[in-house]
Amino acid sequence: MELVNYKCPACTAPLRFDEKTGKLVCDFCGSTYTIKEAEAGNAEKEAAAAKAEKPDIPEVPQSEDPNLHAYLCPSCGAELICEKTTAATSCPYCGNVNIVPGQLSGALKPDFVIPFQVEKKAVVEALHKHYGKHNFYLPKLFRTENHIQKVQGVYVPFWLYDVRLSGQGLYEGMDSVTHREGDYEVTRTMHYDVERAGSADFEKVPVDASKKMPDNYMDSLEPFDYGKLAPFSTAYLPGFLADRYDQSAEDCAPRMQTRCENALSAKLRSDVNHTTVTQKSFQAHIDRKEAHYALLPVWMLTTKWKDKNYLFAMNGQTGKMVGELPTDPVLFWRNLMVLALLLTLFFRFSGILKLLILWVRYL
Repeated sequence: MELVNYKCPACTAPLRFDEKTGKLVCDFCGSTYTIKEAEAGNAEKEAAAAKAEKPDIPEVPQSEDPNLHAYLCPSCGAELICEKTTAATSCPYCGNVNIVPGQLSGALKPDFVIPFQVEKKAVVEALHKHYGKHNFYLPKLFRTENHIQKVQGVYVPFWLYDVRLSGQGLYEGMDSVTHREGDYEVTRTMHYDVERAGSADFEKVPVDASKKMPDNYMDSLEPFDYGKLAPFSTAYLPGFLADRYDQSAEDCAPRMQTRCENALSAKLRSDVNHTTVTQKSFQAHIDRKEAHYALLPVWMLTTKWKDKNYLFAMNGQTGKMVGELPTDPVLFWRNLMVLALLLTLFFRFSGILKLLILWVRYL
């Protein structure tokens, strides 16, 4: 199997997807192409690459890592080592983004894609602002422009579930009434056994389908605007990285079901009109389930500091960002001491200034 990339028909330079225009652009000659035009020009090349025999390059030793594959960059001929799930990767030698057609075709072809809408420039500005809020204790590594420029756009595989869920819950409701009887204050509490049942339809419940993506980060990036879902095309990939799923729809279904059950349970519980409500039991079952495979846009920046990995992620459509920052204790205490010294000098100076004012008034 061979790699392919999108090249400008006018000058053969690499194309990239432009977040503002939604077209593929050539940074060398300025030409632009719609998704349909790019698809038409690359269709034969992708079909031929998918059928081509594996290039004659050294095998990746299976005993070392069976999850790696070797490919040749079609632009510069460099050997690229990729994970089995890699669907689009950047060549470190020429910078071109190459697509592995077999990873996104046939049964592995996504149904939908949401194109990137947030530009890298906006991501860098957001990271600067985010870092600036924590500059007091942030390690220098996280404040350098060179570091922030390493942010990379990635199409993350997701399963989008359409589900109809039925559920039944048992609850205990309590209402209390307080009144006076002579010298006593009496509180009467009424207990009720309540049953609620219902069903709900959920559309496109997202669950990330990549083992290497932290689930809590991907969940925090929601929501995505599904009004921008487009039929999948590899023409959206130039300029970005992409992975195919390594967790099936069935593997991810328990996470989806938990989310739907929690939503239905909360809805049924909210329909119990008592002062205090305690859920005694809840049961649910799925009446209908359909899964769609989609690639969703995420800007990512990974950093390692003192043997710990730090990840920053931004929704490539809405700009919502999540991430954690490390604390440099040496920098923190040094800055705190400097601040304390400045405050001490300020108050001392203020005291001296007040004495001078009193002395002038006395004269």
